[in-house]
Amino acid sequence: AKQDATETIAKTEEIKQKIAVKDTEVKDAWAVLKSKLEKIGNLVHDSAPISDDEANNAVIRTWGEKRSEPKLKNHVDLVELLGIADTKKGADVAGGRGFYLKGDGVRLNQALINFGLDFLEKRGYTALQTPFFMRKDVMAKCAQLAQFDEELYKVTGEGDDKYLIATAEQPLCAYHVDDWIQPSELPIRYAGFSSCFRKEAGSHGRDTLGIFRVHQFEKVEQFCITSPNGNDSWDMHEEMLKNSEEFYQEDSLNVDFIWTSEPNQASFIGYQWAVLVLKLPYQIVAIVSGALNDAAAKKYDLEAWFPASQTYRELVSCSNCTDYQSRRLEIRYGQKKNNEQAKQYVHLLNSTLTATERTMCCILETYQKEDGVEIPEVLQPYMGGKSFLPFKTKPAPEAKGKKSKAYIPLNYLWYIAKDKPNSRLDTTFRGVVGTRR
Repeated sequence: AKQDATETIAKTEEIKQKIAVKDTEVKDAWAVLKSKLEKIGNLVHDSAPISDDEANNAVIRTWGEKRSEPKLKNHVDLVELLGIADTKKGADVAGGRGFYLKGDGVRLNQALINFGLDFLEKRGYTALQTPFFMRKDVMAKCAQLAQFDEELYKVTGEGDDKYLIATAEQPLCAYHVDDWIQPSELPIRYAGFSSCFRKEAGSHGRDTLGIFRVHQFEKVEQFCITSPNGNDSWDMHEEMLKNSEEFYQEDSLNVDFIWTSEPNQASFIGYQWAVLVLKLPYQIVAIVSGALNDAAAKKYDLEAWFPASQTYRELVSCSNCTDYQSRRLEIRYGQKKNNEQAKQYVHLLNSTLTATERTMCCILETYQKEDGVEIPEVLQPYMGGKSFLPFKTKPAPEAKGKKSKAYIPLNYLWYIAKDKPNSRLDTTFRGVVGTRR
């Protein structure tokens, strides 16, 4: 006989509603947990210096003979004297830190890019020119929260919001999102090239002149993927650092001679690659644990010598992020076997080869002469054979007995002062021009 199922149906509906509520609670709890987990940084490698003070960064080694003669011109003055960039027009059009590269400045920038790509191709890297912006949800898996506020420009328009990339590392990191990478495919080496965009929100007052610290610049980046097993990623970390060092130094090894029907010409090409590189003195520094970003387990910086200011300045950062980013991006290693408890994730590593505007600044200071700047020999074939850049304007004579003062255009003062109303700089600016902007 048929039984009345009204009560059972009601209970079933009640259970369904409770399940829906619990599903929502679980989803919300997981979102909270995930948010907290994403604030936890990577495990720091045992060999990284442990400190919260960057003064304790460990100098690993130095290379090259530093110039130290007095009265060398700085890169800001050299850019003006050579006429290779227009920072005044750049600031008028794009705001503070804006610039136009001009003439030989464009050629020198392109020379560094092309030399960098050739340099990495000879070492087994595949070139990738990346997108200039990324979807927010993808960028969030490659960048940490602080970068959204201090570095990244937001692009709005139709569809989802996007963010301009601060480094080629970000789109390179996401290139294999949701992929399974087989052991036979590894290691993978990419030579990323892109323009990069940074707000530099945390650097007010630093390097406001010239083209050293700017909002838009070009970069050639090493990006490598390895297996998570053994010392594979740590061996790759050292290899990538070695590549960056060889780019900036003189190296007589690691050369493949290219033979053609003209042996003399082939020998000349081989000799260039064997002996002539950028030859910029530098030091290698291991970064302390407290200065590492969330992703890096260990990081080296290559700091090149800037002779005019008699100091080392960062040109390269080389990081092993192990599986920190690949877990977020679900870039998996091989196929999960039945007897394995968890999936494995590949290791991701990144290293600057050259941020070209910064490298240009170092080249100008290192290769300067009284009447211009020599072009490093390895770059000359990329400059149409040009070997010297003469000054377009004569340097201003230094007054005897007086310390020379740096010329700071009023438009720079305006861009610095405009965000600091009623500050000492703002008051000084109004006193000079007689009105408040």
